[in-house]
Amino acid sequence: MTVRLTKNDFKSKVFDYENDKEWRFKGDLPCIIDFYADWCAPCRMVAPILEDIAAEYKGKLDVYKVNTEEEQELASVFGIRSIPSILFVPKEGQPQMAVGALPKQSFEKAIQDVFGIVKEQVSVK
Repeated sequence: MTVRLTKNDFKSKVFDYENDKEWRFKGDLPCIIDFYADWCAPCRMVAPILEDIAAEYKGKLDVYKVNTEEEQELASVFGIRSIPSILFVPKEGQPQMAVGALPKQSFEKAIQDVFGIVKEQVSVK
């Protein structure tokens, strides 16, 4: 299940941008952060994909959502100019941003490339 973040949630679970000048991830698991708005059609297309990702990778990564209309400061801090904007945050290293509605395969490739997490294949007998 995806989790909506407020500014305070973001500062405690991801990055305290008010007190830390250098990037320091605060989470226990790598995460994907979807910067979205309710009125955005491409954002609504991505939402069920992210719900699937959250369920399929439960315990391996977290999936967060930031409503750019409600959390304008967060959107500004990350320079969000178009939505959806997807931030891939590894446990170590710098986050990477992707812009636009990505298909599920692109999310899975990014999860493997950025986080080093390979989706477990279900064998059919």
